[in-house]
Amino acid sequence: MKQASGEDVSIQAFERAAELFGLLSTSVRLRIVSTLCQGEKNVGELSAVMDVAQPNISQHLSMLYRSGVLAKRKSGTQVFYRIADECSGLVCRAVCSQLQATEVLAAAGRFH
Repeated sequence: MKQASGEDVSIQAFERAAELFGLLSTSVRLRIVSTLCQGEKNVGELSAVMDVAQPNISQHLSMLYRSGVLAKRKSGTQVFYRIADECSGLVCRAVCSQLQATEVLAAAGRFH
């Protein structure tokens, strides 16, 4: 496939994009990535901000960590998570920005 600039887009790039979209296909994981775009947090902080049970957050964090989207560091008994794959953060921010813009337009009666 050719991009607008004429460069070939590799099959691996499409496969990675599909994998990333699969990982971000739940609202909880999207919210985790969006929250971590603002800085690292531990499970308790994420749970409080998102109003989601800690075991549920932990399960999603584990999946995102294993896939390479997130990195973690241990400080005492706490584990702090952060965005490791900037591409994931960019995709999440783009999707969230578009959704917020759509909500604003809908509230103004300009989008159906």
